[in-house]
Amino acid sequence: MPPQQALMLAEEKGLDLVEIAATATPPVCRIMNSGKFFYQQAKRDAEARKHQRHIKIKEVKFRPKVDEHDFAFKRKNVERFLSDGNKVKSLVIFRGREIVHSEIGREILNRLAAEIGDVALIESPPRQEGNTMVQILAPKKEVTVAPKPRPKKAPADARARADAGGAAAGKTE
Repeated sequence: MPPQQALMLAEEKGLDLVEIAATATPPVCRIMNSGKFFYQQAKRDAEARKHQRHIKIKEVKFRPKVDEHDFAFKRKNVERFLSDGNKVKSLVIFRGREIVHSEIGREILNRLAAEIGDVALIESPPRQEGNTMVQILAPKKEVTVAPKPRPKKAPADARARADAGGAAAGKTE
């Protein structure tokens, strides 16, 4: 149908002529109430955004002379970040002449990836960027985000017995 005829038909019905697929040949249009259509589309988009998972990138920094305890502590942080569903950017920062021994940084990052291989995927292998060596780790798909435990409340009848027990034992206020 020619555009002029479609526009006259839409005006007769008190509706709008809305272009649905502009890239199609010929372009596809529909006669409808555009305000209602765009409102419903905005609601669908908002609903989709509400159920999205926002992934953050957390950073963990190492030095070439990292101690065993410090490495273990930071490894646990990396595991915690990955179990929360976030990505981890692990860095080895070199200062001064330490950059000459970049293999030490690569060993640190490879050791980290090997030790947490059961919960992480290597998204980008270790690479040198100036005076830092960078590696990005992502959580494995089968790792699910565990819900945070809620504190348990005592049942109401147990609280009533505890109150009655205190009064029966001769406690006065």
